[in-house]
Amino acid sequence: MKRSLIPALIAVVAGIYTFALPPGTTSEIDERTKPFGSVCRAGDDCGVAAAAVASGPLSGQAVYDQFCFACHASGVGGAPLLGDTAQWQPRVDKGMDVLMASTINGINAMPAKGTCMNCSDDELEAAVTYMLDQVN
Repeated sequence: MKRSLIPALIAVVAGIYTFALPPGTTSEIDERTKPFGSVCRAGDDCGVAAAAVASGPLSGQAVYDQFCFACHASGVGGAPLLGDTAQWQPRVDKGMDVLMASTINGINAMPAKGTCMNCSDDELEAAVTYMLDQVN
């Protein structure tokens, strides 16, 4: 009886080792399990792509396209639609200082800075100017 257990035990142990190793060569396994991306922190030299992102202020259209579009293209929360003179005119009549105060501090359903918390006041002003240029 002792003899019949040894081959079974060998088969079980071999089976464990067979299924414990992932398929493929070491280089194939390394390729499949390599990190998907990396993190670039401020001040790190992360290459050309990171330098291009941090190269200067966003244009008014870039701010609009990234942050303002979600509400001003569809009128969410009463946001004036891009290019709609009737909706923008009462706001334009109040002057740029009032428009900028509303943009920076938020107004009604619009959050402060229109969710662009990293935007400078100049970038926000460029976005407002971009939107106003679409009305005229």
